Amino acid sequence: MAPPKDQTAVVVKESNTMTLQCPVLSSTNYTIWAMRMRAIFNVHGVWEAIDPGVNGDAKKNNIAIALLFQAIPEEQTLLIGNLTTAKEMWEVLKTRHLGADRIREARLQTLMGEFENLKMKDQEVIDNFANKLSEYASRSASLGSVMEETKLVKKFLNGLPKRFIHMVASIEQVVDLKTISYDDVVGRLKAYEERIKVEEIQAEQNQLLLANSDEKTKEKDHRSGSGKGQGDGRVQRGKCHVKCYKCNETGHYISECPMWEKKEELNLNLYEDDEPALL
Repeated sequence: MAPPKDQTAVVVKESNTMTLQCPVLSSTNYTIWAMRMRAIFNVHGVWEAIDPGVNGDAKKNNIAIALLFQAIPEEQTLLIGNLTTAKEMWEVLKTRHLGADRIREARLQTLMGEFENLKMKDQEVIDNFANKLSEYASRSASLGSVMEETKLVKKFLNGLPKRFIHMVASIEQVVDLKTISYDDVVGRLKAYEERIKVEEIQAEQNQLLLANSDEKTKEKDHRSGSGKGQGDGRVQRGKCHVKCYKCNETGHYISECPMWEKKEELNLNLYEDDEPALL
């Protein structure tokens, strides 16, 4: 049974035991395709037929041509079918998918502009942001500009949100950004991110426990307050029928009668009025 035309890989068998798969070129995967094909050329020892394009070794040239034919779709076979060297075929495919030098330079400038403006979102994780930067570095390399690791490290640190500011400051003070690897700095920030997550989860749990405790306290106070109010109400309703024998008014006991205060004020006034007479 013949394989489908849209298959993404072609099996290439070595004479001994190694089995390799040639990726099939598409309109969107040239960068990754070129990386994988270079690895396959190196395994077969024929990359020099592509770069720098050594002439004279017909065997290596033929092997490289055979691999290229297996790694392109049928509609592009006529594009390189009349060429005689693997290097020529490689350059035609590269120009077809990446454009000429002027177009490639324009694409590189656009890519670098996007790279400089890239920032990690507040809800984004370290792994996702680091992978984005790595992808930009790969695309830059495919356009002929290899991004230095130092530039990648600085962009990574500068693109992090404020919640990582203390860790970034610590790294900048402790390590040399010119020598630290990109994977190393990403690993440090991933460890810090995990620690933040653990602390946030613990804080949420503590806040939930505190909220539940406050709710129980409010319910208890509400029940106590209701009981107290009902008791006071009963007392007040009972006093409505109480008659004071001092003033003959209802609503208070004789010991609470306001007439006592008035009498004391009257006696005090009389005492003050009589005091000069005593002198």
